[in-house]
Amino acid sequence: MTQEEVDRLLARVRALEEENARLTAAESVERARTDAAISASEDRYRLLFDAIDEGFCIIEFFDGPHGPSSDYVHVEANPAYALHAGIPNVTGQKLREMVGEEADGWVELYGGVLKTGVPIRFERELVATGRHLELAAFRVEPPSRRQVAVLFQDVTARKSAERALRELNETLEARVAEAIAQRKLLADIVEGANAFVHVVDADFVWLAINGAGAREFERMFGVLPKVGDNMLALLEGRPEQQQLLRSIWARALAGEEFMELAAFDDQAGERRHYEMRFSALRDAEGRQIGAYQFVYDVTGRLREQERLAEAEEALRQAQKMEAVGQLTGGIAHDFNNLLAGISGSLELMQTRISQGRLADVDRYMTAAQGAARRAAALTHRLLAFSRRQTLAPKPTNVNALVLGMEDMIRRSVGPAVEIEVVGASGLWPTLVDASQLENALLNLCINARDAMPEGGRMVVETANKWLDERAARRHDIPPGQYISLCVTDTGSGMTRDVVAKAFDPFFTTKPIGAGTGLGLSMVYGFAKQSGGQVRIYSEVGQGTTVCIYLPRHIGEAEEVDAFPGIEPAARAEHGETVLVVDDEPTVRMLVTEVLEELGYSAIEAGDSAAGLKILQSEIRIDLLVTDVGLPGGMNGRQMADAGRVARPGLKILFITGYAENAVLSSGNLEPGMAVLTKPFVVDTLGARIREMIAGT
Repeated sequence: MTQEEVDRLLARVRALEEENARLTAAESVERARTDAAISASEDRYRLLFDAIDEGFCIIEFFDGPHGPSSDYVHVEANPAYALHAGIPNVTGQKLREMVGEEADGWVELYGGVLKTGVPIRFERELVATGRHLELAAFRVEPPSRRQVAVLFQDVTARKSAERALRELNETLEARVAEAIAQRKLLADIVEGANAFVHVVDADFVWLAINGAGAREFERMFGVLPKVGDNMLALLEGRPEQQQLLRSIWARALAGEEFMELAAFDDQAGERRHYEMRFSALRDAEGRQIGAYQFVYDVTGRLREQERLAEAEEALRQAQKMEAVGQLTGGIAHDFNNLLAGISGSLELMQTRISQGRLADVDRYMTAAQGAARRAAALTHRLLAFSRRQTLAPKPTNVNALVLGMEDMIRRSVGPAVEIEVVGASGLWPTLVDASQLENALLNLCINARDAMPEGGRMVVETANKWLDERAARRHDIPPGQYISLCVTDTGSGMTRDVVAKAFDPFFTTKPIGAGTGLGLSMVYGFAKQSGGQVRIYSEVGQGTTVCIYLPRHIGEAEEVDAFPGIEPAARAEHGETVLVVDDEPTVRMLVTEVLEELGYSAIEAGDSAAGLKILQSEIRIDLLVTDVGLPGGMNGRQMADAGRVARPGLKILFITGYAENAVLSSGNLEPGMAVLTKPFVVDTLGARIREMIAGT
């Protein structure tokens, strides 16, 4: 190579080096510019990547145990990924470790994108989290990177709404058909019912009416109504019925719900009775838009009730006559026995007196008096049963009364019966006639003894009872506070039939001559007259408990001597005068004899008119003794009240065989008045007369 060639070659090399230096500087500038642009782009990408609402991730496939490209790893994911997929911290996690059971399906979808480069859009449930996702996937170029980008969002709510809407649409037809069927069924029921149904708006215009209602309206008022008619306009020719219907419907249209019974005359003049039930008609918001009415023709029912009432009255009358027959039969039997003893004794007394055999007179007299006392006791039991006996109620401590009777009860029932007395502590007092309560208790104890002929155990027990509404209904008394006095025996008990008849007068299960059948009826009448009740609890073979319930008295109990002794009557000292008024001459004679025997002056009157005439005169009267049931235009109480107008402070002793409650109840007696029940012992009459005159 020549020198010239070498020089040209060197010059070419230097030129190339200079050109290369220029190019390198330009490339460096361009590279720097490119790097800056790339950095800015990456920053924008990262900002966008983190800010978008949709979930975004890049997955990279790798070969695994299940074959080539059979698994992938999340190489990148934005924050929204966890929000939509429900899986946090997904970057670096492998698919099969995350969702092993459903991994094949996801690999198949995204593997196809990697293999073909064709983007896809689809919806799929991520079973692991229960989320429904809407996804888009495309391959990240070049294919050698083995990456797929996925953009998705959670559409679970939308899918649920779509499913609900689909189910709604699927069942809508069936539900519409069901609703129509129900409405038709309801309409058929209303239309076929025997009730007359009317529905009106606030202006009395019919919104609905069933056929029965329309026909009945036409039968009653002569015009056939239909939906859209005005009720009041249809009745313009019937002002009375129009006003009646207006007033009744106005209450319903004002919001009142009620039932009304009304009667109308139909076109034929027949009276029909209707039961009308009204209710307010409201819209979906609860605003009242009218009213509706269900009407029933109760004419036949009322007639049937009248017939039933007549039949019941006839039955009650028959039962009453049966009871009267039983009562009169029992009275006749017992009184005939007693009268036979009295009349027989008197006849023998008369015979012996005429024969001069006076030694036997006392025996016959004692027999006659005994029979008379038994007759009086029988009358008292009857009055007790009918709640007409004369009572002298006082606040009473029943525990003290029972303890005071314990010895008498033990003597009455005998040694074969073991007696236990259980008195409640803090027992309330009760307002009661102590002597009558003692009689009732003695009756119950004797009945208990008779139920245990071989002996047994008897418990007399007191207690405080507070009866609420339910318990009071069961005991047939008003609710409130009561004391109970119960006698329990271990005797034979009673059947239900016997318990049902136990209080009937003259009913007894004892042998003839062993009882009158008036004991329990007397207890029942006494308890009812005292404001209480008596109840029997019994089981056959187990024994019987009889309880007397008496109202509690608010206050302190008084110590009452139930059997006061009778002091001999003191004689008159100052010529006192007693007016005796009775329509029975024998009674007047008896009272007058007693008065004269005691030294009093007696004036007699046979009726209330004669008695009042004497009371209004100037004659001295220190005491009025009068029967209650008197002829002459007024009873004994009315005569006494009229006499007190002329003689203020007049002392009055009523003697009666029948205690008229309204006349002689303790609440009606005024100071200076007293009651003595016939028949009475002569000494008792004398003592009471002297007691009243002396003011003691």
